[in-house]
Amino acid sequence: MDLTKPLWEIHILNIKTKDANSIAIFRIHHSIGDGVSLMSLVLACTRKTSDPNAVPTFPTEDKKKKKLFENSSSFWLLSCFLWLWFALKMLWNTIVDLCFFLATMIFLKDTNTPVKASRGTEKGPKKFVYRILSLDDIKLVKNVMNVTINDVIVGITQAGLSRYLNRKYGESKGDQNVQQNHLPQHIRLRSTLLVNIRPTSKIQDLAEQMESNDPKRKWEWGNSIGYILLPFDIALRDDPLDYIRKAKTTIDKKKQSLEAVFTFICAEFILKALGLGVTATITHRALSNATLSFSNVVGPKEEISFYGHPMTFLAPSVYGHPHALTVHFQSYMDQMTLVLAVDQNVIPEPHRLCDDIEEFLAFAKEAAQKKKIFHI
Repeated sequence: MDLTKPLWEIHILNIKTKDANSIAIFRIHHSIGDGVSLMSLVLACTRKTSDPNAVPTFPTEDKKKKKLFENSSSFWLLSCFLWLWFALKMLWNTIVDLCFFLATMIFLKDTNTPVKASRGTEKGPKKFVYRILSLDDIKLVKNVMNVTINDVIVGITQAGLSRYLNRKYGESKGDQNVQQNHLPQHIRLRSTLLVNIRPTSKIQDLAEQMESNDPKRKWEWGNSIGYILLPFDIALRDDPLDYIRKAKTTIDKKKQSLEAVFTFICAEFILKALGLGVTATITHRALSNATLSFSNVVGPKEEISFYGHPMTFLAPSVYGHPHALTVHFQSYMDQMTLVLAVDQNVIPEPHRLCDDIEEFLAFAKEAAQKKKIFHI
């Protein structure tokens, strides 16, 4: 690290854009904390625009559990069987995922596609672009297909990347027909996801701690994150909803795995046993053998203000890692911000990738509406 540079900065650009009257940029070094802790810090400094004394509130997932055979002895037998089946499935998925992660650290590389980073990407500058999408459109697709918001955004990202890569392969062949399939078969393209390991803390607790300065109430900074390798389905499909179905299948399998927990524990052990240099080398190798980074962060559901200044959008991102493409989604009120961080030597036109992802959201919305009408 270059210790002559500050670990955190705030830049205010008084330049009016189509989305805001000015832009405030928070630049914070990753050694201070991971995305969850730093985003919590920023949001704990904000207040509701409608109530300057209240901290932001976040959407909560409505989890309604169905009770089957509650008054029957067969309920307990079924519960034991399901618990055993779930435990065995969790164990098997964890073993498989850890084997693939180990193979990725040693030799297993993604296919060399037009979005795969070249050597030394982490040392070069990154360009950040963003696009504001409709969260209501995402929720419409989510509700019709009975999936999660994360399933939808992973699905439309897969679809957008598929179209973008198909166009690039076609241009390399001199064929501008985007409807024709130019994609090579069996493309291996994976994303690294960083998963928060620490127990979830409320923004209210952090805000109260910052105001009280009570040493007994300690917020855990630093990096408490594990890694997951998420395969992306790169293909041209007639039904845009197929991308979301494929994403749900992959994500559901990852949910039934302890890959993130074990990668975090292993990283902590290697750090203490072999030191920072070995840990950094292993982490860099695992990341560089994958293609991109992906993240989805839940934001406030109502407008917030930063010291009296209303915020119109939030756009988190990161740089300094060996990926030419990083995809972040950030929800805020009724919108979803798509943020791309790219190496322009690899991806010279990131706005076209934003267009592809936005268009596939429109296609998915149209297909979901037709499906809804058909079922009615």
